[in-house]
Amino acid sequence: MTNKFLQFLGLTKRAGNLIEGYNKCEEFIKKNKKIYCIIISNDVSENTKKKFLNYCSEYNIPIINEYTKSQLGSILGISEINIIGVCNKGMSNKLIELWKQEKES
Repeated sequence: MTNKFLQFLGLTKRAGNLIEGYNKCEEFIKKNKKIYCIIISNDVSENTKKKFLNYCSEYNIPIINEYTKSQLGSILGISEINIIGVCNKGMSNKLIELWKQEKES
């Protein structure tokens, strides 16, 4: 079975609509630039998780915390990544939809 969420995440990366990494995502959020969804690895530290949950709550940004840093990294062509921001509203909505479908099945 292929993971449609991860496949679409790779497409989002190729389209240039991802912000990758803790510092870049934090900077985008703090400067009030548009991030429509945050994807956090499920093996990130508790402090990082808490910080981004607070950001997402404060700025009303959906958050997905379902995949390991290795799963997220492999789809992006790197070994691992903990934090990813999606800066395209349509692609963010599609990722959230695919994630919800995956959770239901």
